[in-house]
Amino acid sequence: MIQASLRLGFAALAACMSVGFAHAQPARADAPGSVKKSSHDVYYNVCRGTDPACLAQNNGWPEVSATAKTRVLIYSRTAGPRHANLGTAAAPGAGLNPPMAPNNVMQAKLREWLAEEGITADWTEDPARFSPNNYAAVILASGNRDNLFDIAQTSPTTPMTNLRQYMRRGGGVVAIHNAFGANYNWPYYEGLLGNANFFDHGPNRAGTVNTLAADPSTAGLPATWAFQDEWYNLTPFPTNVKFLLSATVNPGGTGAATVRDFHPVAWCQYFDGGRVLATTLGHNAHSFDGTGVGAAEFKKFIVQGIKSAMGLTPFCTEQ
Repeated sequence: MIQASLRLGFAALAACMSVGFAHAQPARADAPGSVKKSSHDVYYNVCRGTDPACLAQNNGWPEVSATAKTRVLIYSRTAGPRHANLGTAAAPGAGLNPPMAPNNVMQAKLREWLAEEGITADWTEDPARFSPNNYAAVILASGNRDNLFDIAQTSPTTPMTNLRQYMRRGGGVVAIHNAFGANYNWPYYEGLLGNANFFDHGPNRAGTVNTLAADPSTAGLPATWAFQDEWYNLTPFPTNVKFLLSATVNPGGTGAATVRDFHPVAWCQYFDGGRVLATTLGHNAHSFDGTGVGAAEFKKFIVQGIKSAMGLTPFCTEQ
């Protein structure tokens, strides 16, 4: 009993020390547009932050193949409530590139936007086909809950392992909107999102997006632009990232962002060998179909961000 208590006490102390080392920063240390160097994150036990030394290709790993350089995988599986802009779910086991329903707005528009750039986008909601090694980037498109857990496989965590191994060889991830509502029980995924998770949101409503930083993903965007979204609150709050966009809006809800004067909505980082661009924007179908306020700016940011995460343009550059 005493030994068990000691073990628990030491484990708690180690966890507190790790969290303190990784996260003990003033709230305003992550100033808008700031770039912070990093190397080893002891909490997530990975190389994480804005230092390109974290990228696998800068540590001896080869570039992706010539055929993979212009290919991405859109993964939009949901394991819980489904956003309307994702439309009808693909049938279980539907494999790669199943027929799209007319209401699969996000997936269809992402493919259309990327095709305009000469990029081929496959899509799937089948975790058995989540094997991203032949792609320059994976787009986590508003999937939720444990969407990388597949009870049908002999090892249900195979999709999770595939993502981790993909990152370690220098893969790219673009996380959109409710990607922040997925895989809560997997700390690695929280770290991949920049030490962030969805907490709550207020009503879907208008606000202003602020372009914070010069970056290939934000090139050509106005300093401010009108947009409509749910303006997610995040707990924990992203750290050790380059903030790209913020919002000027009363977010509502009770999450950490409600007590800050800085509400980030997009950022980038290197994580465990790979590149990650993450945004909480993208709730509304009209932001994808071009009819919503700020849709043109949103499209520009998403496309440029995907190309950057793919390595087609510089990534998460210094100010």
